Amino acid sequence: MSETLDIRPGAYFSNGAYGRSWGVRLVTSIETDPASGATMLTFKGMAGVCRRKAGHCPLAAFAEWARHEVALNENSWQRVGSASDD
Repeated sequence: MSETLDIRPGAYFSNGAYGRSWGVRLVTSIETDPASGATMLTFKGMAGVCRRKAGHCPLAAFAEWARHEVALNENSWQRVGSASDD
């Protein structure tokens, strides 16, 4: 049941955690670091533990953190492409 996420700028992702560990981040950019050649990602925390925080990390580290692509629906974050068609 391994899902490959299309991590891209402008998309929101959640770590799928419960309680105080849960978070949603907006990917703001993905660039190659000229010094190391590593693909780096910049994000903005939108909800949960990372709200109002910004950061950057290697794309691979973000991919390990992210469990689901999500979208804001009214006042709740819901998985993109989930089985429910409400």
